[in-house]
Amino acid sequence: MGERLGIFGGTFDPPHVGHLVTAVNVRHEIALDRVLLVVNGQPWQKVGTRPISPAEDRFAMVAAAVGTVDGLEASRIEVDRPGMSYTADTLASLLEEDADRELFVLLGTDAALGLPTWERADEVRRLATIVVVERPGSAVAGPPPGWSWERVVVPRLEVSSTDLRARVADGRPLDYLLTADVIAAIRARGLYREAGA
Repeated sequence: MGERLGIFGGTFDPPHVGHLVTAVNVRHEIALDRVLLVVNGQPWQKVGTRPISPAEDRFAMVAAAVGTVDGLEASRIEVDRPGMSYTADTLASLLEEDADRELFVLLGTDAALGLPTWERADEVRRLATIVVVERPGSAVAGPPPGWSWERVVVPRLEVSSTDLRARVADGRPLDYLLTADVIAAIRARGLYREAGA
């Protein structure tokens, strides 16, 4: 049996406690060896919708967030690859490194329902199992028919990256919403100081 590897991709602008709770709970529930928090270099679904912090800043925050958490790692695989960030490319690269890996892509229910709209969705379907992350009491929803998927329920934490960026701009508290190391990285890099960023 090869490594059971979770891929949790995102803009992570900024990475918050909800992301970490999701990653550690999924890792535990389906016995993953590691979960990579994959920072989108150029997120194709968000480019042009709002200003996005530079990929290096977002990677530094994710690295700060995972710190020494067992089994979680920040990944630069999409930051270092030129062009738009597509999950199909990431999965192919990870299997090129180690063909025996079993890959699991972590998604919320809305993202799972949108899978058919993804770039090269058939490749994603062929290369990975989808892990649909749900909140307690939410309706059971999975990917469309034909996808291999598992469901994991994680604690409900109402934390939003949009709200966190606004909190930084307004000077409101960030404690317990972001790790101390992420707060320090935001301050050191001067991120989100302008409202609407």
